[in-house]
Amino acid sequence: MTSTTEGSVPTSGLDPAIAARLKRGADGLIPAVAQQYDTGEVLMLGWMDDEALHRTLTTGRGTYWSRSRREYWVKGDTSGHVQHVKSVALDCDADTVLLKVDQVRAACHTGDRTCFDADVILPTTTATGPADH
Repeated sequence: MTSTTEGSVPTSGLDPAIAARLKRGADGLIPAVAQQYDTGEVLMLGWMDDEALHRTLTTGRGTYWSRSRREYWVKGDTSGHVQHVKSVALDCDADTVLLKVDQVRAACHTGDRTCFDADVILPTTTATGPADH
C-alpha cells in the first residue's frame, strides 16, 4: 500500500480534496462496490486505498488492493474479465466507493457473472399485499 504521512493519511496521486473526504478503516482501506452500469446488477466487492482509487480514476480500469496478497490488482489483467469504469461515487458517509462499470465476462473469480449468484440465503420474494409490509 502507499506510504503514510503525519496524521496517517496515505500519500498517493489521489487528489488531496478527495483524499481528505475519505473515511478509511483502521487498515487504510475502503470497500468498493462494482455495479454493472446499465443494468444495476451488483457484481463484486473489493477494497481500495488511496492509490487504488487514484489508479481507477486515472486509468478507467477497476483497480483494487488485495488484502491476502498485499498488492494492487487490476480487474481482468490475468483473467481478461475487465472492468471499464463508467463512473465513481462516494456514499453519503464517504466510507464506501461505488464503481459503475461495464463488466466484460465474469466479475467473480469463480467464473460466475457476479460474486452474489452462488449463495442466495433469502430468495427474492414478491409482495402480495399489506401483510408483507
